[in-house]
Amino acid sequence: MLLLSWTFVFKVCLKMEVPPGEVTQSYTLWLFCGYLPWMLFQETVSRSSTSILENSNLITKTVFPAEIIPVSIFLSSLLNHLIAVALLLVATLSIAGNISAMALTLPLYVLLVGLFSIGIGWILAALQVYLRDTAQVVMVVLTLWFWVTPIFITEAQIPANLRFIVHANPLAYMVRAYRERLLSYRTPDPAELGILAAYALATFVIGGLFFRHLKRGFADVL
Repeated sequence: MLLLSWTFVFKVCLKMEVPPGEVTQSYTLWLFCGYLPWMLFQETVSRSSTSILENSNLITKTVFPAEIIPVSIFLSSLLNHLIAVALLLVATLSIAGNISAMALTLPLYVLLVGLFSIGIGWILAALQVYLRDTAQVVMVVLTLWFWVTPIFITEAQIPANLRFIVHANPLAYMVRAYRERLLSYRTPDPAELGILAAYALATFVIGGLFFRHLKRGFADVL
């Protein structure tokens, strides 16, 4: 429904078109595909930020590995993601008449989104235990992050003096990768894949260490 709303506003009312040279000229497919990785990331991070407080009884009354909670949130979000990907593939087949073989590489990118999302989720979940306004701040930051990620626009449409924001944004690489893997036959760029892997692994490790460090005081604070 969100996609239909955006398509009506931006495509039907504002007459926005996909710029020449993009992987597709279908604005609906282009928008939907770009939103997929963000949807998985946002749902995992926003739900993880309050997950420890919401499951405090597990932390205080049982011997329970709290690290599993953000991981389980990602896995449940992944189910919605897979349904959305299936819908996109059906729409792509209907509109474009074929599905790119590069779609077979998508699980690798899903894994990288997962590592990155879980890492940030661990950090925010731990902070929320001690700083109870963390979840509210997260929603504001995610809103800003969404609009500096080239989902509705292309990187070329961003002013040159602000493109460093895109280059430092791992979700921008992920959005581009999803579009190229699902809507074209372009093979993965090793340099881009390396950047994504570095972001994902570093965030996952740092998030895990941060969570384990703050976890020691969960029972007392909760």
